[in-house]
Amino acid sequence: MKERYLPILATVGVFVVAYAIGGVAFRNFLSTTVLGNMLTDNAFIIIAAIGTTFVILSGGIDLSVGSMIGFVGVAMARLDTLGWHPLESGLLLIAFGTLFGAFQGFIIDFCEIQPFIITLAGLFLLRGSCFMVTLDSLPIQHPFIGVFSDWHIALGGGGRLSASALVMLFMLAVAVAIAHFTRFGTNVYAIGGDRASAQLMGVPIRRTTVMIYALGGFYSALGGVVYALYTASGYPLQAVGDELDAIAAVVLGGTLLTGGVGLVAGTLFGGLIQGLITTMIDFQGSLNSWWAKIFIGILLFVFIVTQRTIMRSFMLRRAA
Repeated sequence: MKERYLPILATVGVFVVAYAIGGVAFRNFLSTTVLGNMLTDNAFIIIAAIGTTFVILSGGIDLSVGSMIGFVGVAMARLDTLGWHPLESGLLLIAFGTLFGAFQGFIIDFCEIQPFIITLAGLFLLRGSCFMVTLDSLPIQHPFIGVFSDWHIALGGGGRLSASALVMLFMLAVAVAIAHFTRFGTNVYAIGGDRASAQLMGVPIRRTTVMIYALGGFYSALGGVVYALYTASGYPLQAVGDELDAIAAVVLGGTLLTGGVGLVAGTLFGGLIQGLITTMIDFQGSLNSWWAKIFIGILLFVFIVTQRTIMRSFMLRRAA
């Protein structure tokens, strides 16, 4: 087994073990109702994290994810008061998110500025724009909200796969195809593995970088649309800090922060691990919800150290 697959195997293993522990410790934890709710509640952050996976695979970072989700929510809510259909406003804002991400990618490559700085500026710009749209929470009252909330596929046993979860799973499948069956996906891994070598091999660095961040913006905006439809509202402080949850989902999913190694499918399990921890704390009943952050932090520390150890061992074997 190649070392590059060990991180995602560890992720799946942690998820299975934690899920089994929850099943033993709590009654009805293994029901399809809990599984369906967990997929629904975490759909928007997993969608955003899928886009972040491409960014991190390329060796970059995107701190504007949470602010993009928040901006999309308040913009959709404001457009709802003007009579826009949520699908119309959603498509408009997904296009905006894609262009915004592409612009960030262009500046990162053209000006040779660290992605951390540019996307941090994007975070502040988008979050400030949220408060320019509205200072208050706005409901989305279009009848389509009810249709979206009610549409589902029955899982049996009372559980349901909601529209949010279905959108997430479909977009995950699209991302897997892009990452592993297209030239663009190959270029992403090449840039993340060794940017200089990728350039020598003829990889179009600037075009690929722009496309990477455009894809990240697309998925972030789509996550914002799903979140707005899920909550039926927009609020300037929505999704504050969710860029860190997205990054955590990617890292827990087995993608190396240094880039070049990881699988998009792993991000699904990384996001579900976070949701699983929150669900277990909810079932336990006596712990504060902030304990979820503590456990996720511990897991992140363990995963990062483990990944570093595995890759160091792999490099030593290659050098031998």
